[in-house]
Amino acid sequence: MFDAPYSHAAPSRQAGLERLAAFAPRMGADYARRRNVDFGPRDRSNVSQLSGYLRMRLVLEREAVETALAGHGAERAESFIQEVFWRTYWKGWLERRPEVWRAYRAGVDAGGAAMASDADAAARWRAAEAGETGLACFDAWARELVETGYLHNHARMWFASLWIFTFRLPWELGADFFLRHLIDGDPASNTLGWRWVAGLQTRGKRYLARADNIAIFTDGRFRPDAAALADDAPALSEPPLGPAGPTPAPTPWTFDGAVGLLLTEEDLAPETLPGLDLDRLSASAAVSAVQDRSPRPIGAAASLWSIGALEDGCTRLEAAGGPAPSRLNAKDDQAAAIRDWARRAALGRVVTPYAPQGPTREMLERARLLLAEDGVPLTYLLRDWDARAWDVADRGFFPFKKRIPELMRAAGLQRSRFAAESC
Repeated sequence: MFDAPYSHAAPSRQAGLERLAAFAPRMGADYARRRNVDFGPRDRSNVSQLSGYLRMRLVLEREAVETALAGHGAERAESFIQEVFWRTYWKGWLERRPEVWRAYRAGVDAGGAAMASDADAAARWRAAEAGETGLACFDAWARELVETGYLHNHARMWFASLWIFTFRLPWELGADFFLRHLIDGDPASNTLGWRWVAGLQTRGKRYLARADNIAIFTDGRFRPDAAALADDAPALSEPPLGPAGPTPAPTPWTFDGAVGLLLTEEDLAPETLPGLDLDRLSASAAVSAVQDRSPRPIGAAASLWSIGALEDGCTRLEAAGGPAPSRLNAKDDQAAAIRDWARRAALGRVVTPYAPQGPTREMLERARLLLAEDGVPLTYLLRDWDARAWDVADRGFFPFKKRIPELMRAAGLQRSRFAAESC
């Protein structure tokens, strides 16, 4: 078992803010210089470990960027700030191309079916998930992921490359393995990160894990035999995608009648939701979609983190003056549980933080249809941070990156520019 002192203390806003403050001195040049090295589970001093908090919005993206700017300025904190915006960009890119999420879901089902008829591939799949392939670095990362719910970003790239090109397994099953176990498991970042490694996201440009790169950026912990790694493999391919769809827009609504707030793990900062007056709410509830991440069992670390974060959001909602949330623990039919809660509370409207493409959105869309049968609209509360950034997430990240200074200014953050060469 890993003895990992880097482990996230607790899935709470308080713990996230403490982590944010602790890492603030290293968000500048130190982060840019050392962030790509995977020193192993006992030393994560070179990375922020904020991803689990940002994923659930226990810490807001704005707060992370603001802290980096305050301590280092835009140019010195450029690498850290870009990493925060990457997560926002991925969400917007996938939100505007929902067919990519649907294709991934179908790919997971198809990959599982293929394993049932290919004994050799199924054996490789089982060995990969169990960390029993015989490739020391890969096996260590597989075990670390399952036991801790976390992997360094560079290790995620190597792992995905080895899964796809060395072990020749469906990329969707690898992405599913990550999503089942990562405490920061984000549908957009995870799906699109795996697509990028496979050569689908940036068409034809796959990422191949190299033995010398692994040795250098694990600080010598692993030195795989180059002959054991695929050294030449074509990128995966798919039919061309259609153009990006429209950016979501806020839905006008009022507090006429009884309004209930529904919390999910997509956004657990109810105190800061746009247009929401907590003391005017008639009811609130919380429901998790963590079990819907995959048709296979969800890892303990990911499940406990998600449920703990949701509980923390409930506690803070009530402390901020909102009504005590009902916990909807329906594992089989969350949509029906949401409808039944709305009926019990005699609600005329349910509002919920905007959920981009992923399991939570699927759950909420099922609930929306049931609520509509009772004449109760489900209204998504869209943050300005998302709306502005997603509006320019229609192409690759590099065009998006040029807009980051503009996005920061629009958010009221420091009017400082990144170094010219980054654009």
